[in-house]
Amino acid sequence: MNDSVVSHNDSQNSEENQDSANKREQFGNRFLTNEKNVFDFNAWDNVEWDQELLDQAEAKIKNNSSVLMPHEKAEDYEKKAGDYWNKFYSIHENKFFKDRNWLFTEFPELLGNSELNEENFKIFEVGCGVGNTIFPILRSNNDPSLYVYGCDFSSSAIEILKQSPDYNEQRCKAFVCDITDLHKNEFPIKEGELDIIVMIFVLSAIKPEKQFETIKNLVKLLKPGGKILFRDYGLYDLAQLRFKPGQCLEKNFYVRGDGTFVKFFTQDDLDKLFTECGLVKEQNISDKRLQINRGKQLKMYRVWIQTKYSKPKI
Repeated sequence: MNDSVVSHNDSQNSEENQDSANKREQFGNRFLTNEKNVFDFNAWDNVEWDQELLDQAEAKIKNNSSVLMPHEKAEDYEKKAGDYWNKFYSIHENKFFKDRNWLFTEFPELLGNSELNEENFKIFEVGCGVGNTIFPILRSNNDPSLYVYGCDFSSSAIEILKQSPDYNEQRCKAFVCDITDLHKNEFPIKEGELDIIVMIFVLSAIKPEKQFETIKNLVKLLKPGGKILFRDYGLYDLAQLRFKPGQCLEKNFYVRGDGTFVKFFTQDDLDKLFTECGLVKEQNISDKRLQINRGKQLKMYRVWIQTKYSKPKI
């Protein structure tokens, strides 16, 4: 199997596996203080990188970006992006994903217990996939004023989501949408309507030159005081280091073996993007996690960037 495909699957599974870790111990509270104990558990939180690790990561990125994908081939991947995502969800259906219950630890705002929650509390998940964020939100909040929107580029993902017994258009609405161009769609959300926008591993799949316009248009949908809750791949993540030469399109932006795009961000990348779109920083952290395969005695270094940015109140 192509390494980039493994990276894609491992990345998704690693993030979802935080759910089972939460059952054993609150996520984010296991720290490695003695290197001799590294193989005692499956994961360690907030692991600091030494210069040797950074040098190794830089060398791998230098190597895998040394040969760029030809422009014509890259354009072909972009034209067929919808087909690749539909194929991805058609293959995995809803078996590949687990509900992201860890979200409420990282983003308690989704429970609605905030100053934003007045009469109508509206959440919009961009890149909702098959509903593994939407359904936990609905199950955890019975407030009748809550309404959740979700969109995805993949019609297959939305079809699978709508087949769930939890899908109820009295409480949620899922629709197919190219979020990089809202003018192409019959868009059901009005400007200034949303309390929260959720973006979990979705901006990384959008070409870098389209990211600013995408965020700028999403900001228009937020109420004053509304927030964007964001989590995505960070620079030096294991998934980035596994790519082979020829899969890189431009700096820190690649095509996976299954045809989907992925960008790896720095904290500064995202701070610049969100603030230039008129948002104010509330959180911007690099989540460095060491995952362990105890059977094979392997160390796997994951890096995710998590942010919260809010729209200024009038």
